[in-house]
Amino acid sequence: MSEALRILVVDDHPVFRLGLRNLFEGLADFEVVAEASSGGAAIELAGSLRPDVILMDIGLPDINGIEATRQICAANAGARILVLTMFDDESVFDAVQAGALGYVLKGADPDETIRAVRSVAHGEAIFSPNTARRLTSFFSRASRDGPFPELTDREREVLDCVARGLTNAAISDQLYVSPKTVRNHVSNVFTKLQVASRAEAIVKAREAGLG
Repeated sequence: MSEALRILVVDDHPVFRLGLRNLFEGLADFEVVAEASSGGAAIELAGSLRPDVILMDIGLPDINGIEATRQICAANAGARILVLTMFDDESVFDAVQAGALGYVLKGADPDETIRAVRSVAHGEAIFSPNTARRLTSFFSRASRDGPFPELTDREREVLDCVARGLTNAAISDQLYVSPKTVRNHVSNVFTKLQVASRAEAIVKAREAGLG
């Protein structure tokens, strides 16, 4: 049996933290290892516990969730942070730039939240439907003139699929190539675009009109 995913819950509302704890501790493959009610506490606990996934609110006392995300990711490039917030606005761009892998609204269905945590734990970028539409609308205005000449045609196809939010498995099915080949292409794309995460690749791709 695989080890449970270790989660750090960061939110300044005790009732909401309790709700998340109850949600995830009712599942065999999750373990809430700690809770934090401020950005400063989140940074400290992230460094000492190294959880698999950090659920991060934005509106925190002392250090807000965006800055806490930035500091955590600067200290640990492998940190996997899912922003879970009430803000359905442009803060998603700040969150992604800070290093968050996903952005989901607090009003999301519990099953959607659970899927989002699992996706982020596996390094996948995940956004709630409204947020994804906001991103798509924003980046659809970007230039489409020959993006990323350093990429091969196949790598550009893979990047386009990533920008549309497809998982590696879905890309494998769509392009009729093996999952290992997709992983290699994604790795090459990350290297050539000088990005460290899927979320950063999505931002760059959509800025260039892909997706």
